[in-house]
Amino acid sequence: MEEIQHRIVNVNGLNMHVAEKGEGPLILFIHGFPELWYSWRHQITALASLGYRAMAPDLRGFGDTDAPPSVTSYTCFHVVGDLIALLDVVAPDQDKVFVVGHDWGALIAWYLCLFRPDKVKALVNMSVVFNPRNPNRKPLEGLKAFHGDDYYIVRFQEPGEIEAEFAQIGTERVLREFLTYRTPGPLYLPKGKGFERPSDAEIILPSWLSEDDVKYYTDKFEQKGFTGGVNYYRNINTNWELMAPWTGSQIKVPVKFIVGDLDLTYNAPGTKDYINKGGFKRHVPLLEEVVVMEGVGHFINQERADEINEHIYNFFQKL
Repeated sequence: MEEIQHRIVNVNGLNMHVAEKGEGPLILFIHGFPELWYSWRHQITALASLGYRAMAPDLRGFGDTDAPPSVTSYTCFHVVGDLIALLDVVAPDQDKVFVVGHDWGALIAWYLCLFRPDKVKALVNMSVVFNPRNPNRKPLEGLKAFHGDDYYIVRFQEPGEIEAEFAQIGTERVLREFLTYRTPGPLYLPKGKGFERPSDAEIILPSWLSEDDVKYYTDKFEQKGFTGGVNYYRNINTNWELMAPWTGSQIKVPVKFIVGDLDLTYNAPGTKDYINKGGFKRHVPLLEEVVVMEGVGHFINQERADEINEHIYNFFQKL
């Protein structure tokens, strides 16, 4: 970990914190919520040792990267714009780079491939499948109709509301709850009830998550707060509106997709059929492989780091 280098790069009007290690073809790692560059720590060291330049930024609103105050500053265009600007600064000599995404990072990676396929050599994406735009229904209304008002994405919508509840629960407790969530089903956060267990109930950390890891996440989220990360969810409908020109577009880069069978995303209604019955391949025609890991939850790249490193390396080294 000490050998990972850190710097601040000015991109797209932001000061962006970047962690990197190694030399060679660039791999850009894109994190999710509630995560940081740190969630890629195992991948950075492993892939750097295998001849790659591994780089993971804190996305806007997270960690040591600037957090614009406006909710509207967190659309897919803003975040992808940051990453394109970052690549122009850190790898001006590389026409295309390898990309790895997880959770919101996976979603951002799909957007990146739609907007700038000329920049992406290949993609390993985790947890979140590519969902083609449905022109007939806004996504938030669909989630609300299916899951109700207590569904976490619905609860995230009102600015300041979930932040106030998280403040009452405490940053460290919130992170422990999220990072240890292993229920293969939707996450509900009923108003005033938090994660629906006593606040003093012990949370046993899994073997892949240490107290030091929790402390790192906690320190950064206490400095920055959760607002920046939650603002990504607050732009779900706005992204849907912005994506109208890409209705029906396919992902045209080579892709490997990895998910855990206990991941709430994999167990979302319709996802397994979408993957298994050809829908996913139809929208991502260069999808080369889908890997479903047994007994693995959402934070797959941390929980099964060695296997994920191998999957990434084996896929990229062919290309």
